Amino acid sequence: MAGHSHWANIKHKKARVDAKRAKVWGKIAKKIMVAAKGGSDPTDNLALRYVIDEAKAANMPKGTIENAVAKGAGELGGQTFEEIVYEGYGPNGVAILLEILTDNRNRTAGEIRNLFDRNGGNLATSGSVAFQFQKKGIIAVETDKAEEEQLMELALEAGAEDVVNEGEIYEIVTEPSAYVPVKDALAAADIEVADAELKNVPDTTVELDIESAKKVVKLIDLFDDQDDVQTVSHNAEIPEEALAS
Repeated sequence: MAGHSHWANIKHKKARVDAKRAKVWGKIAKKIMVAAKGGSDPTDNLALRYVIDEAKAANMPKGTIENAVAKGAGELGGQTFEEIVYEGYGPNGVAILLEILTDNRNRTAGEIRNLFDRNGGNLATSGSVAFQFQKKGIIAVETDKAEEEQLMELALEAGAEDVVNEGEIYEIVTEPSAYVPVKDALAAADIEVADAELKNVPDTTVELDIESAKKVVKLIDLFDDQDDVQTVSHNAEIPEEALAS
């Protein structure tokens, strides 16, 4: 989530992962199966490595990961999932981008449209929202886990675009191609990462008051709960008080 407090957003996300672990694992398993179609070795298949790293961060069991890889690679059979991006607007004109994996496009389209319609938003046409976002690697390191100068030097040498001190965390921003090299450099230096993902980062953001932000957070959480939604990106600035409530 874009927002005033990136650390609050990270903690909100982690709390939802803990509360919805089985659902989160199911979503990640889908992503693994799709990525593994490009090869079952994460050394040669960068997309698969991204998702396996995500699975490990969500404490997904090794056997579950291996089973999903085998299904995706065609070793155990499995479902075929279609990748779709839905675009829309939430309350107060907040831009929302949804990355979907589904085995039933019609069912998913209806469910997504209903969530928008019932929560002060609307589904938009393809291309009307996506141009407002750029794909970036975002890596968070708690400020007590590394010295700022050391972290900045290490990250920039590994290919990061920027390192920003956000108070409780350092936020490292990378191009997608530098995401893994920067993560590897941090791991080699024994610097613990609090959160890391490839995100759709908005070019501009919409400031919200607390009541409006609560409506947006509710809609985002409803999308997160939808089985076929893999990622929810938006351009709202969410006050910490709205996340806490």
